[in-house]
Amino acid sequence: MFPEARAAYERDMKLADDPRVTAVGRWLRRLSLDELPQLWNILRGEMSLVGPRPKLPNERELYGNALELVLSVKPGLTGLWQVSGRSSLSYEQRIALDVAYVRERTLLGDIAICVRTAGQLLQPDGDEAH
Repeated sequence: MFPEARAAYERDMKLADDPRVTAVGRWLRRLSLDELPQLWNILRGEMSLVGPRPKLPNERELYGNALELVLSVKPGLTGLWQVSGRSSLSYEQRIALDVAYVRERTLLGDIAICVRTAGQLLQPDGDEAH
């Protein structure tokens, strides 16, 4: 990995223009079709439709004292930070939104997040790097 790409990944835990993603992969990501397999995890009860995204082992330490709180709810297919800026947010902002979601979650809030998610999926210039 190039030094700039490594620094971006370590800062954001993702790459906006990941060279490992194929043309088909970019298309799947643009349409969020890469998330469809997660529906199986929701049906199995391992995930929720709305909640913090699942955490990779290397992300857990970044959550510090907030990790236990965020892990106290099932991870979700979509969540507050996905509809609040997605890839344009810093990792610290994503953590803050995950914590706010867990502390303030309600059924009405989850419905609002689902509606906002649907709206983002219908935008023609959707955010590729999610």
